[in-house]
Amino acid sequence: MSAPQASKSSGGFLNDLRILWHLVVARATGNTHEERLESFYKGQAGGYDSFRKRMLHGRKELFDLLPDSPGGIWVDLGCGTGENAEHWGERLKSLQRAYLVDLSSSLLKVAEQRVTDRGWTNVTPVHADATKFVPPEGAADIVTMSYSLTMIPDWFLAVDQAYRMLKPGGLIGIVDFFVARKYPAEGLVKHGWSTRSMWPLWFGSDNVFLNPDHLPYLLSRFETVSLSQRRGKLPYLPFVRAPHYLFVGRKPVDGV
Repeated sequence: MSAPQASKSSGGFLNDLRILWHLVVARATGNTHEERLESFYKGQAGGYDSFRKRMLHGRKELFDLLPDSPGGIWVDLGCGTGENAEHWGERLKSLQRAYLVDLSSSLLKVAEQRVTDRGWTNVTPVHADATKFVPPEGAADIVTMSYSLTMIPDWFLAVDQAYRMLKPGGLIGIVDFFVARKYPAEGLVKHGWSTRSMWPLWFGSDNVFLNPDHLPYLLSRFETVSLSQRRGKLPYLPFVRAPHYLFVGRKPVDGV
C-alpha cells in the first residue's frame, strides 16, 4: 500500500471510530427533538456520508425508481447532508426547484456547502420541521424521505404533511429501516420474534424508532407504485442484516 493510500485508509478508520463513538457510546441530549438531533449529529456531520453509505442501503435505487420531473418541485424531508440530490444525476438540473429540509443545523451546513460546491442554482437547503414544511410554490411533484421517517417522533404527521403538499398524482419515495407487524397483511414480509424485538432496541438507543405501522400507514394513504422489503449489511457486523424497505407511492388523482 502506498503512503497516500495508507493515509486515506487510516483517516477513514479514524472517521469510523468517531462515528461509532456517537452511535454506540455518546447519547443525544436536549429537551426538544431539534436539540437532540443536533446533539447527536454535531460531532459526526463531517464524516456522515462515508460511513452511512455502507449502512443506509437503497438510496440511489430509490431515486432510480423515480421518474424524471422536468420543471417539477422536489422536496427531500430529513435531507441530512443533501447527498440525495446527487442521486438524481443530470436529472437534477431539469427540476424547477429542489428543497433540502432538515432540523439539524450541523447536517444542513454540509448540505449548504454541497450546493455551493456543485453550483446547483435550483437547490435550496431549508432549516425546517418535516411535519410543517410547505414549499413556497404551495405544492410538490415529488417528496422523498431517506432514513428520516424513523427519526421523526410524530412520523405520521410527516407522512400527512407529505400527502398534503403533493399535487394529485404526485409521488412519494421512502427508504428506511423497519420491522413488520406480528401479523402482517398479505404482501408484507413476516419477521420473526428476534427481528421484531432486537432491532427496535438496537436503533432506539440512538432515537431511531422502527415502527411496524410505518408501511401499513403508507399503504393506506398512497397508491403503491413500487414496494421492496429486504435486508442490508451494517459496517463491522459482517453477518448481520438489518431490515429496510423501498416504497414509491402515488397520491390519488382525486386526493385532497
